[in-house]
Amino acid sequence: MLKLSVADIISKIKSEIPFEAVSDDYSFILKISDYAPYICAAVHDGHQFRKSLWDNCLHTEYDRWYEEDPCTSEMVASHPIVLTGCDSRFEYDLNRPPDGAIYSDAWGKPLWKIPISAQEYDHSMQKHASFYSVVHALVEQIEAKYGKAIVFDMHSYNWKRWDRIVPTWNLGTSNIDNNRFGEIVTDWQEKLETIKLPNNIKSNCKINDTFQGNGFFLKYITTTFGNTLVLATEIAKVYCDELTAIIYPEVVRAVELQLKELVPLQAKEFHEKDL
Repeated sequence: MLKLSVADIISKIKSEIPFEAVSDDYSFILKISDYAPYICAAVHDGHQFRKSLWDNCLHTEYDRWYEEDPCTSEMVASHPIVLTGCDSRFEYDLNRPPDGAIYSDAWGKPLWKIPISAQEYDHSMQKHASFYSVVHALVEQIEAKYGKAIVFDMHSYNWKRWDRIVPTWNLGTSNIDNNRFGEIVTDWQEKLETIKLPNNIKSNCKINDTFQGNGFFLKYITTTFGNTLVLATEIAKVYCDELTAIIYPEVVRAVELQLKELVPLQAKEFHEKDL
């Protein structure tokens, strides 16, 4: 793996050079083994939280982990294009717009003992901006190469906090063109329901049941690129014990192996349709 500046990463994308690199500030990783017609992303996978913020943060490391999406990058690691956020959403949230990416409070609890300094704020916002400059270059290149692109926007959520039965998978579609892409969404829903999980875990999928697809990552790509579909795909944290932070590697592996087959199949069907 290389360590590259954002400018060098974008240069390689525009030249369609395969590479795997971490950004020179270690805030995200981009792997491109082939300029395939689809992209996988895990923007909330990151857990890094820079040391200069530690003493000012009221949330524990577990509090932060609980709201992050661990293992979501691992679930799509085998695919040719994978973009992974490395920093915790508690430092800055890649799935929120710039003016809301740095929390003052999180899930009903103040985040900082005192408001963070302008220097700390600007440091985080530069990372956010750098990430989106790469997102823009990447989607632009894939859309130009193939005429359209599909992005699998992978997330997870804490199912035990709900006071009702919730699905194993949720697709958020409120901010995509459902008249144009509704059939693709239904196809993806049906594929996710075929996934077989260990430990008698069911694999059902609903649309806009727990989340509606309101993330900035989806909105940015959807509003910027006219021929790219983002599938906001959430898995309930059935692959871990969300209350003790124990990961179930056999479940993560089962998801990864089956997405290895289903994601490119869905991408192929997307590109074959006249949309």
